[in-house]
This record gives sequence, C-alpha cells and structure tokens, in this order.
Amino acid sequence: MEQQEKPTAGEMPDDEILYELADLFRVFGDSTRIKILYALHDQELCVQDIAGAVALSQSAVSHQLRVLKDSKLVRFRREGKTVYYALDDDHVRSILSLGMEHIEE
Repeated sequence: MEQQEKPTAGEMPDDEILYELADLFRVFGDSTRIKILYALHDQELCVQDIAGAVALSQSAVSHQLRVLKDSKLVRFRREGKTVYYALDDDHVRSILSLGMEHIEE
C-alpha cells in the first residue's frame, strides 16, 4: 500500500482562502438553511412558498435567505412585487448531493 505524502506549506492554500472555505461550510452548518437549500434544489420559489415548504415564518426565511445570498449560495430575481429565489449554481446542488451521499453510506 502506497503512503501519501503530507502537503508542505508551499502546497497549502493561503490562510485567507481556508478561512473563506470554513465560512462557506459554516453556512451549511445550519439545518434551517439546509432545508431552504433543499426546497430550492429543483425549483425557484418565493419567500411565502419557501416558508410553507420548511414550516417557518416568512421573516425567519427572509433572514436565512439573506445569509445564503451573502454567501452566494442563492440568487434572486424580481417579478413585479414578488422575489423568486433559486440555488445560485450547480456547485451548490453538487455540495448538497455529495453531503447526502456521504451520510447515507
């Protein structure tokens, strides 16, 4: 069996990048935000529909959506007075899918 070498300091990403990665995973560390991301997995929804899907108040959902937007995990578009939210890109979908795969093993 071949032994892998440990990365040297020169191969390690900058601390700033590692802190940003840790912050990204911190956002995923909240079950309410995970529920919202799953509600948006295959469709875009307005706050009212998200609140119904995850059984939370609209204000609680709005607060969590702000965190998700700031982390670039969700995007939004306005249609008249209604704002629709969706996962920002396929990377978010992949992170969720890989996480589920890992815990279901």
